[in-house]
Amino acid sequence: MTGDLRRHHILGAAKRCFALHGYNGTTTKSVAAAAAISEALLFKHFSSKAALYAEILADECEADPALINLREREPSTATLVELIRGMVQHFAQIADGTDQEEAQRLRLFATSHLDDGEFARLVYAKTEKLIAAVFVTSLERAVAAGDATAPKGDPFNLFRFAHHLMMTAALTRLPATPCLNYGNASDIERQLCEFLLRGIGLNDAAILLHLGGDLTPDAGKRANAEGA
Repeated sequence: MTGDLRRHHILGAAKRCFALHGYNGTTTKSVAAAAAISEALLFKHFSSKAALYAEILADECEADPALINLREREPSTATLVELIRGMVQHFAQIADGTDQEEAQRLRLFATSHLDDGEFARLVYAKTEKLIAAVFVTSLERAVAAGDATAPKGDPFNLFRFAHHLMMTAALTRLPATPCLNYGNASDIERQLCEFLLRGIGLNDAAILLHLGGDLTPDAGKRANAEGA
């Protein structure tokens, strides 16, 4: 079996183990047994259980139709807005509790920051590989079109900041009794999109054009002023 086939075989076994026993109930030893290989051979392909799980998540993200669509779109202000809207909706769905597996992944990701950080580092690295080029190029196009101000420092930090905010907002709603009551779900989704897009540097006129609907009252005044 070639290295790539062996790696694919191990990931298939790992998916079955994680599906049956969850992250905490799965060990590299049990994955090796499910793949009918030695644990030592498993470690030649994956350094840890966290690396296995992060690779599975990356594969799932890469196969996500919404992400495929974003990566195939022409980089632009509109693509940038859709990327942020998609991230907001993704975290909102986790918090709504419709997918307990996603909620557990979010808990695992959050607790990794308080542990050795290995899983979080792997996920950050794989996320950057998947989305950095789309985000950065779309932001550059938005700046060139006059829709955004040029960022200072690493432009991808703006995506990281947006991701951190959304993760924290989602965590407040994971308990059976939410830590915070943000109010109407559709209203908060709109507020978050506007907040993140302004933080990235988009002006209100561009947000109004590409996000659609009405801006919040103060933002609407700014958009009118910009268009005057």
